[in-house]
Amino acid sequence: MYRIGLTGGIGSGKSRVAELFQEWGAAVIDTDVIAHELTAPGGGAIEPIRSTFGPGVITPQGALDRAAMREAVFQDPSARLRLEAILHPMIGQVTQARASQAKGCYLVFVVPLLVESGRWRDKVDRICVVDCDPATQIARVRARSGLTPETIARIMSAQASREERLAAADDVVLNDAGTTLAALSGRARALHESWCAAAQRG
Repeated sequence: MYRIGLTGGIGSGKSRVAELFQEWGAAVIDTDVIAHELTAPGGGAIEPIRSTFGPGVITPQGALDRAAMREAVFQDPSARLRLEAILHPMIGQVTQARASQAKGCYLVFVVPLLVESGRWRDKVDRICVVDCDPATQIARVRARSGLTPETIARIMSAQASREERLAAADDVVLNDAGTTLAALSGRARALHESWCAAAQRG
């Protein structure tokens, strides 16, 4: 199946773009959704995380306490590597299993840290970046999650820069300030049609 790697910084709108592709007939596998499933109450990553980081990063309901984990990673950068060592193999296994069952005109992997991981270039036919300027990212994330500008800046500093993402892109969907849903849909639709054509050519 023809494979697209879809990425973009926090607040870029990549989830909305992925929804459009899904509405038009693509199969979509979102690694962020898988990560949330693994770190929900009863998720497969909870016990390894508890034994590595202690009970302080687990909520009373038994889910990963994201704020506590963010703080732990900020205080100790090596904590991020330990967390990734638990999560990434599990996410990889679930992603592979779902990809083998996927049905659609092409397959989209939504991967927030696609560029940073360096592992995706040879796994996909195209890398598509949903792009917007950093000020718009910050405004959107604040409106959506209520995180402070400092916290958002920390998250963004751990991600690839806009320039690094664009350098890795085969295709770009611009979704900056002032982009209407109609404009975003039109830009995404043009890519969808070109990928469908490429998938049919095999």
